[in-house]
Amino acid sequence: MKKRLFHSATLMLSSIALISLMAGCSGEEKKEKAVEAKAPEIKTFALQSQKMATSIKLPGELVAYQQVDLYAKVSSFVKTLKADVGSQVSKGQLLMTLEAPEMTSQVAAAESRLKSQEAVYLASKANYDRLFETSKTPGTISKNDLDQAIAKRNSDQANLSAARASYKEVGTIQNYLEIRAPFDGIITSRNVNLGAFVGPTGKGSEFPLFTLQEQTHLRLVISIPELYTGYVKSGDEVKFTVKSKPSETFTAKAKRLSGALDLRLRAERVEMDVLNPNKQLLPGMIAEVSVALPANATTFVIPKTALVESAEGIYLIKAENNKAVKVIVKKGREDGDKIEVFGDLKEGDQIVLEATEEIHEGTPIKP
Repeated sequence: MKKRLFHSATLMLSSIALISLMAGCSGEEKKEKAVEAKAPEIKTFALQSQKMATSIKLPGELVAYQQVDLYAKVSSFVKTLKADVGSQVSKGQLLMTLEAPEMTSQVAAAESRLKSQEAVYLASKANYDRLFETSKTPGTISKNDLDQAIAKRNSDQANLSAARASYKEVGTIQNYLEIRAPFDGIITSRNVNLGAFVGPTGKGSEFPLFTLQEQTHLRLVISIPELYTGYVKSGDEVKFTVKSKPSETFTAKAKRLSGALDLRLRAERVEMDVLNPNKQLLPGMIAEVSVALPANATTFVIPKTALVESAEGIYLIKAENNKAVKVIVKKGREDGDKIEVFGDLKEGDQIVLEATEEIHEGTPIKP
């Protein structure tokens, strides 16, 4: 009888424990469903690759196609001025004459030495010619005398050549007293007056005599950041504006690419030719340049709201098995509210549309 009562009590306790366990499990499931029901809906979109053509705006500088500072080659004084600031000059035009009194004496001395040496050479040559004609009669002139005459003539001829070279050198230096334009352009600065002392060294060489610029043809210089260097090629056309003419848009073509990055700016120098026949653009102007960046290949383009930039890095949030997963990415070009991204992504990935730092790894997501 006691055994039966004990067996019945054991069965009752087991049933109660099983019922309690089932009730507990049911409660936990209800709690999880309640949490899931309370979780806010997170919108996602399917990642797709596409081509994006954009443009960037960069500052540029207009510089003269050719520019030169003209200095005096010899120490002298300014004698005449043939041009001034703003003068339009042509190649070879006389701009200034200089005066060096000692140069006149040097030219006269070189000319005198040249004439003297010419006379000496003519005398020795005449002597040799007479001896040579006489030596045709056997026994009249010794061979030694004839050799001496030949040597004297050759020596005087060499001295004559040296005198001519010296005279030419002095004449060349005297030509430096005339300052001429090396190319067509405009005089943009003049730093001397009549009577001023100028020279290659000393106080008279502090500033150039003239600065000459070619302004009908300009260079537009910009620095392309490293990120965009692959998009700009020789022959590409760009548009730019300047502050003095905000309503006008000018064009230029890329002609010269440095092919290397500046170590300070980490950018590539690009020069563009600008035709300026009316001289409405001036060297030194700052331009705002719009550079087109064509779509070279398909990439992943997302709304900027899907990108998170935090202390952890730059990342997207991907829905994987209905859970949030962070994907580290790198930024590319931007176009309005869209941006290129590069990372461990594939087409069709479900990406959170409005990502924030509050969405952590493992957060439930229902795409």
